[in-house]
Amino acid sequence: MQTRLILKVLGFLLFIFSASLLPPLIIGWFDNDGTHLVFMQSWGVLLLLGTLMWLPNRNIIDDLRIRDGFLIVVLFWLVLALSGALPFLLVENPDMNVVDAVFESMSGLTTTGATVLTGLDHLPRSILYYRQQLQWLGGMGIIVLAVAIAPILGVGGMQLFRAEATGPMTNNKLTPRITETAKALWYIYFGLTVLCAALYFLAGMSLFDAIGHSFSTLAIGGFSTHDASIAYFNNPLIDVIVMLFMVIAGINFSLHYLALRHRSLRHYIADSEVKAFFLILAVLSVITISLLLIEGTFEETVDAIRLGLFQVISISTTTGFTTSSFSYWPGLLPVLLIIGSFVGGCAGSTAGGMKVIRVELLIRQGRREIDSLLHPNAVLPIKLNKRPVTDNVINAVWGFFALYVISFTSLGLLMMMSGSDIVTAFSATAACLNNLGPGLGDVADNYRSISDSGKWILSFAMLLGRLELFSLLVVLTPEFWKR
Repeated sequence: MQTRLILKVLGFLLFIFSASLLPPLIIGWFDNDGTHLVFMQSWGVLLLLGTLMWLPNRNIIDDLRIRDGFLIVVLFWLVLALSGALPFLLVENPDMNVVDAVFESMSGLTTTGATVLTGLDHLPRSILYYRQQLQWLGGMGIIVLAVAIAPILGVGGMQLFRAEATGPMTNNKLTPRITETAKALWYIYFGLTVLCAALYFLAGMSLFDAIGHSFSTLAIGGFSTHDASIAYFNNPLIDVIVMLFMVIAGINFSLHYLALRHRSLRHYIADSEVKAFFLILAVLSVITISLLLIEGTFEETVDAIRLGLFQVISISTTTGFTTSSFSYWPGLLPVLLIIGSFVGGCAGSTAGGMKVIRVELLIRQGRREIDSLLHPNAVLPIKLNKRPVTDNVINAVWGFFALYVISFTSLGLLMMMSGSDIVTAFSATAACLNNLGPGLGDVADNYRSISDSGKWILSFAMLLGRLELFSLLVVLTPEFWKR
């Protein structure tokens, strides 16, 4: 393990993150509410820590090994969550303890959107902005930003990219150089955020709300500057814009890049995962809207269609915005939507969940096993986008699925041991592991009532889901630490 090289990279990344405290510092200074002092102190502490880690090791130049990459990613998300909690700890309003501060910070950075805060409409604007910005930074992954500036660090960026973006499509680069790939992704991410904010503003949001909600929309995070979330605006046009950008953010960003580069939609149309993504949304929408109409949940048909479609997209993409309390909807709908969050969005998107491509491969593998019983001697390759998928990828997907089920079950049982009832325990675990946010039972609105031990468990679940299991679990294995 290259300890000094790891410290150099971590120090530089922490240095970058400290700069993110300057915008909320400026907002607090203009509002003259005292919060600028909190962000100034936090900025100074993080800048000092980053400098102390980077300065003694600045001349260390070497390529990162795969183990170094995994360790840096895991350590940085842990360090980032603790560092991001500093402003929450130091500020007077809201008054938060260590557990709540770390939980809120972890939820923001992992784009989960679970919150322990209430009374958002009365919090300082600097704190509200900071929460939204945490999600935006975590959405594309600050590690990907680090990869873009890897030449400055004097280290190879591919190991960081692989450790941050695990999954079947990890090795597919948009450009010959991995740093150029990372930059391309961030350009798309930033451009879509600006466009989203502009449309929100034109639709009636204030500039502050427009910027804040564009951050959490493109990050598929779900944090809002209001307790009522998107329902606060009570604006059908805003609902449509939110739905549009949730879908856009739930699609592989590589496809956005290719579509812009070639000025063509054929990459979306030809992609098997995108087709499956829209099929899932369509099926869930039909079921949800039909049951809402049958049960008469809303007086107006148009409300049932609009609100039903909104919640399907929000929960299925693991965004977590709300325009209606779906946890109180009739029949199987609340559970059905939570199940939909397990699928999540496409690989290479900012969405959580297992990802559509993995679920698609699982279904196709199951179909192949059935077909092989009828035709034992037949060669039955699994194809995606007309290309055969290797058995190594299929085995990795099955392994991921098994670990996901085991993790969900184990964490759910631990939540019950921490004092939560079965509905709260397993829905909270699903919401945090899938980086969704809202759950059922006691966590339908917020996580304030969860015990401290439960919040630590759910914080671990958020990180586990954000790193898609393997990146975190591999570091916890004894074999990882053997020479």
